[in-house]
Amino acid sequence: MNISVRRGDAAGQQTPLLVVPIFEGAAPDASLGAEAAAAHARGDVRGKEGETVLLYPASGPERILLVGMGKADSVTAEKVRRLGGTAAKQAAKARAPNATLLLPSTSVAPREAARAAAEGAVLGSYTLTELKARPEDAPEPVALGTLDILLPEGLDEGEAAEGARVGEIAARGENLARTLGNLPGNVATPTYLAGVAERIGGEHGMGVTVLGPAEMETEGMGALLAVARGTDEEPRFIVLEHRGGAEGDRPLVLVGKGLTFDAGGISIKPALGMEEMKFDMCGGAGVLGAMQAIGELGVKANVIGIVPSSENLLGGRAMKPGDIFRAHSGKTIEVVNTDAEGRLILADALSYARRFEPLAVIDAATLTGACVIALGHQATGLMGNDPALVAEVLAAGERTGERCWELPMFDEYREQIRSDYADIKNSGGRPAGAISAGWFLREFVSYPWCHLDVAGTAWGDGKLSYQVKGATGNPTRLFVDWVLARAG
Repeated sequence: MNISVRRGDAAGQQTPLLVVPIFEGAAPDASLGAEAAAAHARGDVRGKEGETVLLYPASGPERILLVGMGKADSVTAEKVRRLGGTAAKQAAKARAPNATLLLPSTSVAPREAARAAAEGAVLGSYTLTELKARPEDAPEPVALGTLDILLPEGLDEGEAAEGARVGEIAARGENLARTLGNLPGNVATPTYLAGVAERIGGEHGMGVTVLGPAEMETEGMGALLAVARGTDEEPRFIVLEHRGGAEGDRPLVLVGKGLTFDAGGISIKPALGMEEMKFDMCGGAGVLGAMQAIGELGVKANVIGIVPSSENLLGGRAMKPGDIFRAHSGKTIEVVNTDAEGRLILADALSYARRFEPLAVIDAATLTGACVIALGHQATGLMGNDPALVAEVLAAGERTGERCWELPMFDEYREQIRSDYADIKNSGGRPAGAISAGWFLREFVSYPWCHLDVAGTAWGDGKLSYQVKGATGNPTRLFVDWVLARAG
């Protein structure tokens, strides 16, 4: 999508679709014409949040979409993001190749508002149709190719243009993560993810390292290899290195669980809904999407992306409850539940990250159903060992609409993962399941670290205007925002 920012007002715009925000208690601008005034007089449009009215004016734009924003003093970047998503969805229905959106003048800074609008439009335009046949009599789909963002007087055009640029690129990265999450497990294999990483590295001059089983054996990645024992699909350990900072500067590290299909292993999952376990690699997809955006943005910082990737199936060599394996860090792990496998592959990745002497590390994983029970689908569970870093990640989540909620990591929770036979066991049982899983990961870090449990937010029914059913891409934009904030 080509997104541009320019000054202008609603009057006389020649466009297939003009999107205009309307606030509660305020009538549409008179320049929109008699149709808008009549709609307001009839009560068709009151400005309530989420309300939409489509008009066909006698002159000017072909269509005008009035979108309710609620009270003018309560507008947030998230509401502007939803405005952009609504614009994209309506453009698709109207088969409009381009649209114009009037950016509201509110307390949201121009850079943040334009960024949110661009993100919403790009995310709202997302589709995945490559695996579906189009009926012969169906018309060719029309994608929204151009979005003009109009700035009212008083808003800084340069700031808004930069915000729109960042928003467009970050959203494209998130759309990549969505596609990777939505692809079936027989397509998006560990080898496929490695190929995507190599493509990103080649396009943006990043270093790429891909380890296969033999190299993992040499590295001592016994936890990751234990998970891969039950499948014929080879695991991959993927590392992308963006060197945008000064040589010798310590990097920021993003780690994502890349479990491309999870049947649960010997502790097999119920059959109902198991097809959704293709989404178990959404943390890894988020890292790849973020690294693509970081490369395209040319971020002035050193950033490492790590994706441990495997399947978790059943086979004659599959790990069994009670088995003990030695992880990359040297610690031994008793496997008491083979369906608690994501933390095993992350353990080796978090240990591997130590060689980079990172400034800070964030990992993301669809780790526990317990987190979904605790927080539903509205927030990502967050845990960490550094209060300042936790605060940074919480703030990034608020800015991007990928909200997080901090869970406690009291020392007493550590007792749940003590093993009688090994250094640690891989499950602390049902009580505080998300927190004990976070404590398991904490055993393998020696640097400022945050863990994001995205089990409830990585995929869903697409209820927001800029979402669709399936993978959300969360937390790609959070990763990008946090890195940009750190890079200044």
